[in-house]
Amino acid sequence: MKRISFEKTLKRLGKKVKVLGWVHSIRDHKNFVFLDLRDEKDWILQIVLKKELAEGINLEDVIEIEGEVVKRPEGMVNPKIETGEIEIKGEKIRFLARAKTLPFDLKNVNLSLPEYLNWFPLVLKNEKIKAIFKIQEKIVEGFRETSKKLGFFEFQSPIICAFASEGGADVFKVDYFSKEAFLVQSPQLYKQILVSSFGKVFCVTKAFRAEPSLTSRHLCEFISLDCEIGFIETLEELLSICEKIIKGIIKKLEREAKKELELLKVKLPQLPKKIPKIKLFEAGKKFFNQENIEDLDPEKEQKISRFFKEKENSDFVFVTHFPTLKRPFYTLPDPKNPQYSLSFDLLFDGLEIVSGSLRIHKFENLLESLKKRNLDPKNFQYYLLAFKYGMPPHGGFGLGLERLTKQILKLKNIREATLFVRDLKRVDLPLKERQKNEID
Repeated sequence: MKRISFEKTLKRLGKKVKVLGWVHSIRDHKNFVFLDLRDEKDWILQIVLKKELAEGINLEDVIEIEGEVVKRPEGMVNPKIETGEIEIKGEKIRFLARAKTLPFDLKNVNLSLPEYLNWFPLVLKNEKIKAIFKIQEKIVEGFRETSKKLGFFEFQSPIICAFASEGGADVFKVDYFSKEAFLVQSPQLYKQILVSSFGKVFCVTKAFRAEPSLTSRHLCEFISLDCEIGFIETLEELLSICEKIIKGIIKKLEREAKKELELLKVKLPQLPKKIPKIKLFEAGKKFFNQENIEDLDPEKEQKISRFFKEKENSDFVFVTHFPTLKRPFYTLPDPKNPQYSLSFDLLFDGLEIVSGSLRIHKFENLLESLKKRNLDPKNFQYYLLAFKYGMPPHGGFGLGLERLTKQILKLKNIREATLFVRDLKRVDLPLKERQKNEID
């Protein structure tokens, strides 16, 4: 007999079936044991077993059940689950994997963040925690589908590069056959190279930052959703594309993540017809009484976001025109005022989730920008090749997946939106204090 899905049992009334899953709950009655069996989709199916068949069974055991699909008795129907009108009268049971006694209640995980991360392989069995990552999967799908609709070419970015792609010291060094290489800080240089051939490109890739930060918003390894668009010449065009991507993601969640959003009691963010924008130096004067503001710290981001939430009912706001020298070497200065760049951050409910800009596309100007920042053009010769032979005007941006997930779901810490955390003190388990795990 072949295994069938829980969904298909609904059409097998009166027939023998074989189902597999995890033991989700156990209820011991006088002559029978009632099990809730959970499948990989988090569907629940009730199994009725004679006591002798269920002897020694534990929560999270992986079992195979053969039996007859029958209607539940009157008064026993459960309208809260998809299979609530049926149950399986179990005749055979096979244990595929035995589980140890659980160290905490999986249905109500109440752990400190360090404990949560230490026990993460087990915590992931919790339905609400799984819902976080099901929603995150839909975010990626929404990003990909929207990018494809806009005519983008998807590519796979390398994660090892010869030189620091963003400059600065926050890079991880790699011993590459006795030579020095680095983990990429972003796919920036590679997506620009591809613009010279493919025009519009996007990727979903890992990025690495060796930042000594242990905040609720920083990771050393994260997933970046990146776009680069050729043949655009204005910041307004770039902001419009970014806005389409964000709206495409939110619409995807509206359509396909209703169950998970309801489970987590989350309402999707407010999106106006057009996301408002403000120049950084204007925000400095308006909100902080600063004439020469250079960047935004978390408190400033939150204050700007609160203003636009109250004034325009928007959870999002573009902040544009950051100082040129505070942005990477490839950022295009504003021709009207070269002190400032044609760049932007997108704030979502007080947190930067996207950063982007128009790029320098002329070879000579790019060389000059490298030299201004004391970067050796020889280290970028592979990248610079694309600019010698017809690089169109272009721009792009990177969206942090974990940050976006955190903000949509109103999580307190970015680590709650990260499947396998790498930060200043942790690679899976803490770097200094390894958990005493149950290997025995």
